[in-house]
Amino acid sequence: MTGPLTGVKVIEMAGIGPGPFAAMLLSDMGADVLHIDRIQSVERGTDPGAVPVMDRGRRSVGIDLKHPDGVETLLRLVEQADALTEGFRPGVMERLGLGPDVCLARNPRLVYGRMTGWGQDGPMAHAAGHDINYISLAGALAHFGRAGGKPTPPINLIGDFGGGGMFLAFGVVCALFEAQRSGEGQVVDAAMVDGSAILMSMFWGLKHLGAFSEELGTNVLDTGAPCYDTYETADGRYISIGSLEPQFYAELLERTGLASEALPEQMDRDGWPLLRERFTDLFRSKTRDEWCEILEGTDACFAPVLPMSEAAEHPHITARGTIVEQDGIVQPAPAPRFSRTPGAIQRPGPKAGEHTDEALAEWGFSADDVAKLRDARAIA
Repeated sequence: MTGPLTGVKVIEMAGIGPGPFAAMLLSDMGADVLHIDRIQSVERGTDPGAVPVMDRGRRSVGIDLKHPDGVETLLRLVEQADALTEGFRPGVMERLGLGPDVCLARNPRLVYGRMTGWGQDGPMAHAAGHDINYISLAGALAHFGRAGGKPTPPINLIGDFGGGGMFLAFGVVCALFEAQRSGEGQVVDAAMVDGSAILMSMFWGLKHLGAFSEELGTNVLDTGAPCYDTYETADGRYISIGSLEPQFYAELLERTGLASEALPEQMDRDGWPLLRERFTDLFRSKTRDEWCEILEGTDACFAPVLPMSEAAEHPHITARGTIVEQDGIVQPAPAPRFSRTPGAIQRPGPKAGEHTDEALAEWGFSADDVAKLRDARAIA
């Protein structure tokens, strides 16, 4: 382990989506993350939240959280942990006897990270929801789509992972940093609706300046401007153009042969329909790879639109090692990068309860302790 979080001990309560993603980020940076599986998952042989890649780097401990000895086992782990993360609805951990007050009483330095959709309070706190709902209420989803169409969910990147898991990991690390100075832990309330809203910060600023319209597909960055869009090529594939700045747009026109044509000005909104039509016809005249030969690596702000399978093989991606193969699975490498303490994929994703004995022993449980807990069916 060489990452910047080496030596940090984290307990991750098994969950789905953004919670495991946050734990993956912490593990990639060197943290020792114990994934706590329900004993029922171990007995079934499956963890319903397990997803290859996203569950990498951790060890799994199977505990019966409805058994008093199981609860006490987790609290013994809490005493040694730097952080705990959980993604249940508000009140679930409290009903298990594992809420923040109980855990912080056992370990006052603990950072208690909570991941929910709507937050720990508010009129919708206890309602069910998914990414599409959180980004809708946060004012984000309304702005994904083309003019004349309906809002299009950007898969679940914004709410679950950008606004959720990323902010949970960020919040935990911030609280860990503060705890080093104060000696005190605290609760991190990471809500996907909050994170999704803050991802829209630039657009709130543009709206204040009168530079952003709420009408779908009419702005520079939402496919309204022809110079910032995707286009189909002769072979049915796609390319992306992002030539916003005047000098980059001028290079695009020069390299595509359009510089000598009488075209509308780049930011002449009345001329956008004509400009888009010309771009559409032009880019359909050559294959995607032919356009790559002309534009890739230039200041025209160009890239081919690649599916995951092709992205993994692109020369820039391979040169940087952005996508790697580990344990037979093609997956993104840890990010960001550190010059002295690089992160790493520590191990493949675990089977439910796979490391119960090993992890408990490392965290201070004797062989006799483990045997008694197993006999009582408090652990897997």
